[in-house]
Amino acid sequence: MAGSDPRLPAADLDALGAHTHTDPHSVLGPHPLPDGRWAVRVLRPQATAVTVLVGETEWPMTESADGVWTAAVESGHAVVDDYRLRAHYTDPDREFVVADPYRFAPTVDEEALRLVVEGRHRRLWEVLGARPLAVDSASGPVAGVAFSVWAPSARGVTVVGDFEGWEGRMAPMRRLGSSGVWEVFLPEVRAGELYKFRVHGADGTVVDKADPMARFAETAPGTASIITGDGGHRWGDSDWLAGRSHTDPLTAPMSIYEVHLASWRPGLGYRELAVELVDYVAAAGFSHVELLPVAEHPYGGSWGYQVTSYFAPSSRLGTPDDFRFLVDAFHRRGIGVLVDWVPAHFPRDAWALARFDGSPTYEHADPQRGEHPDWGTLVFDFGRREVAGFLVANALYWIEEFHLDGLRVDAVASMLYLDYSRGPGRWTPNIHGGLENLEAVAFLRELNEAVHDAHPGVVTIAEESTSWPGVTRPTSAGGLGFSLKWSMGWMHDTLAFLSRDATDRAFHHHEITFSLMYAFNEHFLLPLSHDEVVHEKGTLWTRVPGDDDAKARAVRFFLAYQWCHPGKQLLFMGQEFGQTAEWADQRGVDWHELDEDGRGEGPAALHRGIARLVGELNSLSHRLSALHGRDASPTGYEWISAGEASSPVFGFCRRGDGSTLVCLFNVAPDPFGEYRVGMPEPGRWTVVFDSDDERYGGRRSEQVDVGAVYDTEDIPWQGRATSIALPLAANTSVWLELG
Repeated sequence: MAGSDPRLPAADLDALGAHTHTDPHSVLGPHPLPDGRWAVRVLRPQATAVTVLVGETEWPMTESADGVWTAAVESGHAVVDDYRLRAHYTDPDREFVVADPYRFAPTVDEEALRLVVEGRHRRLWEVLGARPLAVDSASGPVAGVAFSVWAPSARGVTVVGDFEGWEGRMAPMRRLGSSGVWEVFLPEVRAGELYKFRVHGADGTVVDKADPMARFAETAPGTASIITGDGGHRWGDSDWLAGRSHTDPLTAPMSIYEVHLASWRPGLGYRELAVELVDYVAAAGFSHVELLPVAEHPYGGSWGYQVTSYFAPSSRLGTPDDFRFLVDAFHRRGIGVLVDWVPAHFPRDAWALARFDGSPTYEHADPQRGEHPDWGTLVFDFGRREVAGFLVANALYWIEEFHLDGLRVDAVASMLYLDYSRGPGRWTPNIHGGLENLEAVAFLRELNEAVHDAHPGVVTIAEESTSWPGVTRPTSAGGLGFSLKWSMGWMHDTLAFLSRDATDRAFHHHEITFSLMYAFNEHFLLPLSHDEVVHEKGTLWTRVPGDDDAKARAVRFFLAYQWCHPGKQLLFMGQEFGQTAEWADQRGVDWHELDEDGRGEGPAALHRGIARLVGELNSLSHRLSALHGRDASPTGYEWISAGEASSPVFGFCRRGDGSTLVCLFNVAPDPFGEYRVGMPEPGRWTVVFDSDDERYGGRRSEQVDVGAVYDTEDIPWQGRATSIALPLAANTSVWLELG
């Protein structure tokens, strides 16, 4: 700049006008002139008059270009860096006094930027996004919002929103070195206002993008992000968190009630669910709930599995503090909260993560790695450090900001294999020519290490449907480091067995017992999830052939088997009482199936019986360490009999510290008046559970009595020195406890 002319060179004016200036702070705001004065330049499009206020002195500004106002302030005013602006507008007539955004230093420091680039900033939400804060100034703190976003290939980024009329001319951001982070602090902007980033992409596109770090978002079909502060929720779960940190989830009881929040009882928000859902789960005795993805998503029919705002609880049901209130309510009742988390892929919505800076940013640049053929979505570039850091920080965000007790990681198999759902010639091998996604493997290990190191007692659960080795093995031993893995084989085999005619089941023992051959290869969770009760697959109830009584018997049998099989349990809402109809997200659970029919008989009585059975299974699971204490160890299990066609009864022993349990299963359609079974230890055995108990809708004439005591006899049987004989109803399970 020549002489004392405060005006800008044409190149800077052109870049500002095109919204592609990478460092607007270098030309806007206060800058010393050679003659000792200060050049103050501000952006105020559509203003009719702008004045610089330095203490009590006013300096009128002139508009030197479209929206750029300039003034030369005398050098004697040393507080020029603490000035304010008075801007007047005539349509409508109004006037504002505000600090100039372009006189403030960056709100993201060099160390934070280094960690962002390295993908190691574990509290990323504290440096990126929209953060209400107060910046120190000579005349006192200046309140506003610091905006920052990672867009490494963008040609320019501008904040747009309610506060500037969505014009995109007032708030261009600066690029901070080579970090790819753009930043600006806007005084007087407040929480609650809508905003986006107008990104001038590397490909020449100009798109208004939702903030990847937004902590709140508009309800669909709106797509704007919402500025939000830390909230005012006061947590009351300190005892729960302290206990969790000293609990080994592998040896503690865990039965999970999976819930799609919006359709459990349609119309309830987070705070209403904090009463009704919490009461229901507590009464049913589940130790945990698992919530279908609560992160913001534009299409309700995706059930939350196509996320557009990874840091924002869905506004469909309330605010972030409302969601905190729900989690807190569960914890105060001793119930853990898990959330489905989706790091595998994201939707193509142009206003969200897709091609965020006009180039592949969050997604892999290779279409054979960056596009998912089944779901029409984009796949994260797990090898890009900033992307991996974004996802790891997101996982920690939900745990730290919302006190979650675990994450069920969706679609892990699709992450691990480069050829997942891709035929020959449609996938790119790794550097060794293999099909393993080495970057995804490294990311998953990093994720699990970060979560478990920072939060002992928090679980990570892999929905992994293949035989990938070591999913739950520690990363130090070459595994992926998950706490638990879904046992998809158990689910498919057991449901196939259940779907057979009762007269055929005895000839297909392998379907229901095969999972016990590999039960300790991983740390397993046994799921009956939402995926198994939609899309014409049927429900537990409808998969079973026969009349209502046959269906109820088989459902009770299935649930008993799930609860005493080594591993943890997960049950989707409605299946805890044998709901008849498939789940649909547009309507609620069919609670009417539990309604009395006036006589206490009929299908409603059978459904209520199943609900009662689930409650007692949960109670037994908590009381008997044999059902949970050695879930991850083969020392907690031994066969009694694997069953065969000539003897359609199988059974096994479960052991825990001070607890021994024998679980028997009659898969035949006919009862046994007396069935002899070899017992693992001599002594007194008490019947603690019978799935055909009349309290659950069973038949009194065919059942063994709960509470009945059997002393072992010195009759060798099934390779054991002692045995007992007891009646077994058809298609039923009976459990006996030693002592």
